[in-house]
Amino acid sequence: MVQKSWKTVERRIARFFGTERNPLSGRNSKHTASDTLHSKYYIEVKHRKTWAVFNLFNLVRNLASEELKIPILALQEKNKKGFLICVHSDHWEYIVDAEYRRLFS
Repeated sequence: MVQKSWKTVERRIARFFGTERNPLSGRNSKHTASDTLHSKYYIEVKHRKTWAVFNLFNLVRNLASEELKIPILALQEKNKKGFLICVHSDHWEYIVDAEYRRLFS
């Protein structure tokens, strides 16, 4: 039986966060509307061929690689509090570990 690609992506992302895919994601689930069964994070997975943010991130990644740095894209909406932090999953563990050491050393 061939699995739908979006289900495969949901499983992979759920495993990344140490949990499982919600088999009945959305409002059909009695647990959560999240795409995963994580106890603390509400994770919504979207899967499509292209995203505009990836084009922007790739530009940042190319510039960062010239300086041998890890790319981080911060997105801020005008006149809004807070911002989004975009980091490639390959760098996630390193960044979390480095920030933990910075804060608690």
